[in-house]
Amino acid sequence: MSRMGKRPVAIPAGVSVTVDETQVKVKGPKAELSHPILPSTHVKVEGAEVQVTSDKITRNPMFGTMRAQIANMVQGVSTGFSKTLEIVGTGYRAQMDGQKLVLQLGFSHPVHFESPAGITIKVETPTRLTISGADKCQVGQVAADIRGFRPPEPYKGKGVKYEGEFIRRKAGKAAGSA
Repeated sequence: MSRMGKRPVAIPAGVSVTVDETQVKVKGPKAELSHPILPSTHVKVEGAEVQVTSDKITRNPMFGTMRAQIANMVQGVSTGFSKTLEIVGTGYRAQMDGQKLVLQLGFSHPVHFESPAGITIKVETPTRLTISGADKCQVGQVAADIRGFRPPEPYKGKGVKYEGEFIRRKAGKAAGSA
């Protein structure tokens, strides 16, 4: 049985959790999120805590996952999640055009990215942008999609990378003494 799954999830002030037969709904100051209850798990609200229990005492892989999903939803609706991307390369830059993110990444054309509902993209400097929202999964997916337009390459490190990401560098061609 999951040790983390046994821990109750604390509900902070201003956040409400409701459980019906098929899903858990979490509502807070930033957003309202819901998640289906996974098979063979049970969720109940007891005071200011959410407790997850399981039908099967051992080997229930969904038990810890359900608790983690609820904890992420509670944190998302109260404080939110964010990821920061850095753009490295000469002439590489980002700017907002209304709700669209416009990226210059060394292609012959600019790359346009439409921000999905619930996600805000903020361009702090032309080479640094922050993606934030209440849904942890969606924030991570948007960051991965933007990074996927031009992942960092190992020779010069040019491309879009996560803040603090280490790019393993390779040596370029060595000049031969032919």
